[in-house]
Amino acid sequence: WVVGGAIALSGALSYGELGAKYPEAGGDYAFLSRLFSPHLGFLSGWVSFLVGFSAPVAASSLAFSEYLMRILPPELIPQELELAKKLLAVGIIVVFTLIHYFGLRSGSRVQNILTVLKIALIVVFVSAGFAFGEGSMEHFRPQNGDAFPAANPKTIGLALMWILFAYSGWNASTYVGSEVYKPVKNIPRSLIIGTFAVTVLYLLLNLLYVYAIAPSQMKGVISIGGLSANNLFNRSLDQLFSLFIALILLSAISVLIIIGPRVYYAMARSGHFFGIAGRINRAKVPGVAILMQSALAVVYVASGTFEQIITFLSFSLGIFPILVVIGVFKLRISKESILKMPGYPILPAFFILSSAVILVLAFLERPVESSIALGVVAAGIPAFLLL
Repeated sequence: WVVGGAIALSGALSYGELGAKYPEAGGDYAFLSRLFSPHLGFLSGWVSFLVGFSAPVAASSLAFSEYLMRILPPELIPQELELAKKLLAVGIIVVFTLIHYFGLRSGSRVQNILTVLKIALIVVFVSAGFAFGEGSMEHFRPQNGDAFPAANPKTIGLALMWILFAYSGWNASTYVGSEVYKPVKNIPRSLIIGTFAVTVLYLLLNLLYVYAIAPSQMKGVISIGGLSANNLFNRSLDQLFSLFIALILLSAISVLIIIGPRVYYAMARSGHFFGIAGRINRAKVPGVAILMQSALAVVYVASGTFEQIITFLSFSLGIFPILVVIGVFKLRISKESILKMPGYPILPAFFILSSAVILVLAFLERPVESSIALGVVAAGIPAFLLL
């Protein structure tokens, strides 16, 4: 988690320099189109539309329904459980779509409330867990019963790819660059402070998980947070922490619905996507693009499971940030940078090399899912020519 945070922070510094130069909507799409080619920018936007935002909205909504069902007493759990989960996931998508359709100001207020709430809950849970929970420092040492095979480089690469997916919001504020107040100052600041804070929170949470649960007991457990609360305290706090994770997932759904449509809006305004996605509604937000993304997310929820949706997501999202950070070198060489971030050229090079190695190792470990992700990218080439 420390290594993943270091990679994300290196990327955030590079994106801060690019965001100051190009404070536009679109994130990777805007940067790659400006720095290299509209073709390359389109491919990043294409992946964002088909995978990068719609699929995480669907996966987070399904995860929200899973945790909410965990909270309910057995007598209230519906018989048609899978259908109920899907209907609940669709309902959450619809609610946040409506919130953000009617304006960034109202949407950002909801997002700020959810963010403050989840950070406060994480801090309280970690503090109480270490202070009063029934965990053990012995869990950090190898136990006789924990016979794990030695981790090979491919497994390490796959693990880091999933960790980087967890950090994948580190570049999010560049997607709404055109709507940021004083972008030269605030885009880099938001990227760096946000990424550093999330790194600390992830590290503390994972330390608490190991403190609470013996490694051998983690195998096959998805709701690791709930199990941690159960071990540290009791069943009632298991339910409370499951509610807390559900709130975190609401925040994730909300922010994805904010940033994704700005990519399609920027693409449409440049003539590289369906023109209707470039329309601004009365609330001065890209309303059609928001509806398009949410409709695709609903399709994902209806047609797939959490595992199916999220399988090829990490690989897809790991490709284009590498190309974007290469753009920092182009910006410096051409002497066009207006805000020179510290760490150049070491930190951008570290991000590029580590991210590339992780993708190669993950491909070797999971070739099928990675090939599907590459196929989605390749499908964008004829789509660009058509659109």
